Amino acid sequence: MNKMNFSRRNFLKVSASAAGGLMLGFHLPQAAEAGAHGAAVEINAWLTIDPNNIVSIVTPQTEMGQGAFTAVPMMIAEELDIPWENVRHVFADANRHVNNNNLYTTTSTGGSTTVSRRHPYMMQAGASARERLRVAAATKWGVPVEQVTAKQGVLTAGANSATYGELAADAVNVTLAEEPKIKAYKDWWLLGKEDVKRLDIPLKTSGTATYPIDVTVPGMVHAAVQSCPVPEGKLVSFDFEAIKGMPGVIAAVELKQVKDVPAFTDLRSAVAVVADEWYQAKNALAVLPIVWDLGRGASISSESQNAEALQLLAGPGTLVLNQDGNIGKNLDKGVNHDAVPGIIAASSKVVQGEVYHRPFETHATMMPPCAVADVKADRADVWTFTQDIARSLNEVADQLGRDTKSVFLHQTYLGGGFGGGYNMDVHRQATAISAEIGRPVKVIRSREEDIAQDSQRPPVWGTYKAALGDDGLPVALVTHFVGEEKMPAFSQRGVANMPYLVPNRRHEYSAVQNHIPIGYHRAPGANHNGFIVEQMVDELAQAGGWDPLEWRLKMTEGNEPWQRILLAMKEKSGWRTDMGSGEGMGCAVVESHGTIAGCVATVSVSRRGQIYIDKLDYYINSGYVISPLTAREQAESSAIWELSHTIFGGLVVRDGRIVNTNFDSYPMARMPDTPPEIQVHLENSEDQWWGGLGEPTGPPTPPAIANAVFYATGKRIRVTPLSKVAL
Repeated sequence: MNKMNFSRRNFLKVSASAAGGLMLGFHLPQAAEAGAHGAAVEINAWLTIDPNNIVSIVTPQTEMGQGAFTAVPMMIAEELDIPWENVRHVFADANRHVNNNNLYTTTSTGGSTTVSRRHPYMMQAGASARERLRVAAATKWGVPVEQVTAKQGVLTAGANSATYGELAADAVNVTLAEEPKIKAYKDWWLLGKEDVKRLDIPLKTSGTATYPIDVTVPGMVHAAVQSCPVPEGKLVSFDFEAIKGMPGVIAAVELKQVKDVPAFTDLRSAVAVVADEWYQAKNALAVLPIVWDLGRGASISSESQNAEALQLLAGPGTLVLNQDGNIGKNLDKGVNHDAVPGIIAASSKVVQGEVYHRPFETHATMMPPCAVADVKADRADVWTFTQDIARSLNEVADQLGRDTKSVFLHQTYLGGGFGGGYNMDVHRQATAISAEIGRPVKVIRSREEDIAQDSQRPPVWGTYKAALGDDGLPVALVTHFVGEEKMPAFSQRGVANMPYLVPNRRHEYSAVQNHIPIGYHRAPGANHNGFIVEQMVDELAQAGGWDPLEWRLKMTEGNEPWQRILLAMKEKSGWRTDMGSGEGMGCAVVESHGTIAGCVATVSVSRRGQIYIDKLDYYINSGYVISPLTAREQAESSAIWELSHTIFGGLVVRDGRIVNTNFDSYPMARMPDTPPEIQVHLENSEDQWWGGLGEPTGPPTPPAIANAVFYATGKRIRVTPLSKVAL
């Protein structure tokens, strides 16, 4: 693996290198300890500049295909002003981060935040390094620093010239009086350009990139694990005698659950079979006699949850938003709670929606969750499937009851994440097994175990009632959504705060109780709520005699970021609602992670009701974008991921357990299912705000397709997966 261990000894050794190498630390406590510089900047990046002018940038975020290992170096290289071909990325050291006051600020990788929220301090790292090099050059040449130019890895002042590498050692002792400002958007030379090559692609295309499943440790054995098939259930007993004679079998280990209801990162009650090879362990586990206490969830099914949700929708929910446009007050300021329903009751034109629903859905990463642990008396080493190396390190330390100083979590590439890398206990499992048997062990989850024990995207049910005015626009709207009790915010995102200017608004929420673990998925909340809200919008527009795109434009007047997207959709998509029988266009716009994303879908539906998605057009406003190519790649990725769940997804719960736990019963979209044409248009405001780009095109995809199907067939799709809908 490509890794680097940064100890204090190594820091001092490199920074004082007679060869001229420079390692720059951008975190005040660590920098002060090392004596390298006095810049009071909290930053998460370390730069190493070698005599050959090669800059290595430590990246604390996880690379799971989204481009973090290119984005972070790009932002720093922009300010440092170094040729891109001179840039290398290096994995961050989780131990160093955790045990030095969160040295890199954060190692969390999710929420589309690597660029949107972290660019200021990452770019500051490059700017600070550049200015220290300029000061070093000015001092060496005896000229004012204002005369020194730092450009493309070369420092110049009149006839004087030197590379960064040649003056790096001199810059170690420079203390800046103040930190420089980062560049304005208009001054970028690297960021925002199309032709920046990703740093991870050569390793991936050559097959040399290391993933957790590739890691091999001397003396390593393998383990297959099974938790109770009904989540929250617990192990009662198992009979190791029945399998101990099977080929390769070494041991069976009980994994003990500490909490009655574990969080998705807590160790769950389970049993592991350890063997020389993984398939030996898996085969032995399959025939191991196990007795489970199935717990409270054994009687829950998809049908029972649906019945409970419909019953809740028939009554009042918990009030989340209650706004009377005539008064201009909200729930917390004493609004009459009956005002909005009263307006609807008195209206002569009421529109009421039927129930929309999306079921449980799973992450189904292409790489199964995997971890390798080597626990010794004096230290523990772990390689794992994670979107946050620091959090996982802390969880390993917690599992062992050890100080974090003796725990070393080694970062690798990740075979997909989608939020699932936040929600795994596989590293705890490997750690517990290795500690028990005294040997390094690799744990790989089977696909069945992965899906059955995953933290699922929770289901949602929703409906609405509205009163229309003389102009056909809504004057009052009540929405009622039912969602999972553990994360109620998932049932409010994009609904309570929708951008459409309905003067009188009320949103209610009810919770269904269940035992299925839930967690973060790509665009949490916005993904399933968008399916409901953006079809509701179409229904309201149609009831009022409005074109649905014109309705959205009218109802977002004065909202520049939304107007920019809607106008681009109108001007560039060839928008129409009269394509004829069997063909249709539909639109949807959803905000997620600070980015507004619109989709125009073109579909055709056969006489037998088979849906063909002919084209998907996306329009994205994220404020700014640092890599247009990566932005488009991520837009396509998010769209296809959501499309897969929309067409084929949907977990079925029966007798408390998930029954469709592999790709034969939970299919994923394949190449023939991909629309023949996907276009991505970047329509950025460039107005001092940054949105994320790893997730936002997913949420508008399902409602745009469903709206297009309506115009093709006159039938409204209210549930997913689409493959099970009769048209």
